[in-house]
Amino acid sequence: MCHSTDSRPPAVENPGSVAEEGLIELTSQDGTAFSAFHAQPGEPNGRGVVILPDIRGVHAYYQELARRFAEAGFAAVVLDYYGRTAGLGPRDDEFEWQPHFKQLVPDSVADDAAAAVAYLTEKNPGVTVFSVGFCLGGGHSWRLAGTDLELAGSIGFYGLPGLAEDRLGDISAPLLLLLAGDDVATTQEDFAAFRGKLDDAGKPYEYKIYDGAPHSFFDGGAPEWKDISADAWQRLLDFTARHAEPAV
Repeated sequence: MCHSTDSRPPAVENPGSVAEEGLIELTSQDGTAFSAFHAQPGEPNGRGVVILPDIRGVHAYYQELARRFAEAGFAAVVLDYYGRTAGLGPRDDEFEWQPHFKQLVPDSVADDAAAAVAYLTEKNPGVTVFSVGFCLGGGHSWRLAGTDLELAGSIGFYGLPGLAEDRLGDISAPLLLLLAGDDVATTQEDFAAFRGKLDDAGKPYEYKIYDGAPHSFFDGGAPEWKDISADAWQRLLDFTARHAEPAV
């Protein structure tokens, strides 16, 4: 598991308000109904995010993260991976994700992400949409840059590079790689190899390795990682501001 059961996402600096939030049901491109959680900002910045969680799906951590994004001005949707095998509903700490994770298909995640993008753009006309993911979701976020979703950028925290490599040649959006120096899920050699492949393919990306930081460092309940979490937030905010298009 990426985060402990008592972890929570770090707060943004000078947070704004959340205008609306709640669980919703979306329909994927293949007709599958799946759960998601949305949060609308009180003071929109013209940007939206599709949040791809870790293996837990729409867990309370990611619902709170959607609120944090809304406080920063983003329209946010967290998608759940397991509508095809586990049905609807949020995932609590007792959810047995293992059998469902084994049935997860990357193209199905992309289909679900397309539904989340459609929801954001319908609810927020003119919004510029990014993807952001964590661990499993980080790899899927980078992979979405190689789909036809026309994202403005794709961000991954300590992601799994192997999930993106089958779409590497199709990547058309810039990537942001926020990496843990002491990651136990992916070696630094694997991250370096992934960056090398991006370089060879001429794909735009930025990266930051947080030396000494563990996998899942983005935790507001871990004061020892407060500074790097704040830095990661700022890099995400700067990246999305630079690559956003003006709202119409």
